[in-house]
Amino acid sequence: MTDTLRPPAAAAPATAVAGAPDTQQQTLKRSIGVVGGTLLTLSCVTPASTLFVIVPELFSSIGSATALAIAIGSILCIAVAFCYSELGTLIPSAGGEYAMVGTLAGRLAGWLVFVLSLIVVMIVPSVIALGTADYLAPVLHVDKPLAGAAVMLAATLAGLLDLRANAWITGIFLVLEVIAAGVVSVLGFAHANSGAPSMLHGVVTGEDGVTTTVSIGAIIGALGIALFITQGFSTAVYLSEELENPRRNVSRTVLWTLGISAAILLVPVAAITMGAPDLATLSSGDISGMVTAWSNSAVGTFISLCVALAIINAGIVMVIQNSRVLFASARDKAWPGPVNKAFGTLGRFGSPWVATLAVGLPGAALCYVKGELLSEITGVAVTGMYLLVAIAALLSRRKHHKHAAAWRMPLWPAVPVVLIVVLGYVITQLDVVPLLWTGGITAAATLYWLFFLRPRQDTHWVISLPEDQQA
Repeated sequence: MTDTLRPPAAAAPATAVAGAPDTQQQTLKRSIGVVGGTLLTLSCVTPASTLFVIVPELFSSIGSATALAIAIGSILCIAVAFCYSELGTLIPSAGGEYAMVGTLAGRLAGWLVFVLSLIVVMIVPSVIALGTADYLAPVLHVDKPLAGAAVMLAATLAGLLDLRANAWITGIFLVLEVIAAGVVSVLGFAHANSGAPSMLHGVVTGEDGVTTTVSIGAIIGALGIALFITQGFSTAVYLSEELENPRRNVSRTVLWTLGISAAILLVPVAAITMGAPDLATLSSGDISGMVTAWSNSAVGTFISLCVALAIINAGIVMVIQNSRVLFASARDKAWPGPVNKAFGTLGRFGSPWVATLAVGLPGAALCYVKGELLSEITGVAVTGMYLLVAIAALLSRRKHHKHAAAWRMPLWPAVPVVLIVVLGYVITQLDVVPLLWTGGITAAATLYWLFFLRPRQDTHWVISLPEDQQA
């Protein structure tokens, strides 16, 4: 059984929960439309930083099949985007996935998806930020963890500002990202190699110099990272309390973001695959080196600086997104009273400033941890999160939700059913170590649910909607 907190229009003092903040009076300001929301959400996908920081991992593991893996991931994400669009307009909450899943599939399911989203939101900004030093190298040599921590701190300060101001900041940086991706695409296609390997029948060169064919299993195993690469479109549902007319604009923002980001990623990946001088260079994942070889050092430096700015841009948007998750969890009383009060506090610019600091400062500390395992754990968490969202989408048309005003996906229930089957299979093909880490965190979270939240289910973890969106 699910419960959604729907406070009366004039809440009496007697209904307040002891030790909990009066977060129902703390509402986020609706200040952005589809364009602003799409700019913020696209920036969370961070096409350029993803291209230069994460895609090289795929080139190293599956070589010329990288574009195919990203294409398959993008197709899967269309189904995921349909689920997000329907659930995000049906339940427009800053809590994102946990509000959607918790309202439709029960509080425990909502709690588990919240934990998975916390894994993602706490780790991803640091993983991206760690790439900063590599792309500042042409003009400034900085210790890698130090550069990453500095980016996280700068992003935290920006996250304390008004959301409309951040939409403009991230929009400017996004233009530079698209320019960088465009330059790489033009150079790659201009230097297309007639002997380039097929993108449909992948090959890769290992550290020993031996060329091997990429198996179907290897491509499926890489889908966790491929889904991670394109997952930023989900930011739209976190912004649903700050989007004007969310019943219409959430779905538009989700779908526009997915389409644009997939194009920005796939085109340069195809160009790099075709323009690489040989398979060993492609498998090394040294995109900056290839750009310099195709042009000159000045162009290489320009691209590197654009990527560095893209990483800063990603940090800003991710801190914004993640702080909204903590804000919503405090409003829904997921924590002991003092913690709820802190996370539910809004600053002078209308942003949840304590929650912003709670995301940004640990993110800076994580930059001093090796990022390889963190990336793999994130891939597992994203896959599990999408799986739970798909399950919730199967339940989205029960009872009073069936006739609620919301965007409705085509081909329901076939889309979520197919998505559940495919994602379930993908999880079985992922590496054991990140699966164990993610499983251990989830098990610990389940114990917290059993011993703290469940005994207090009348007053804690009561999923709420903003008052202007309650049916």
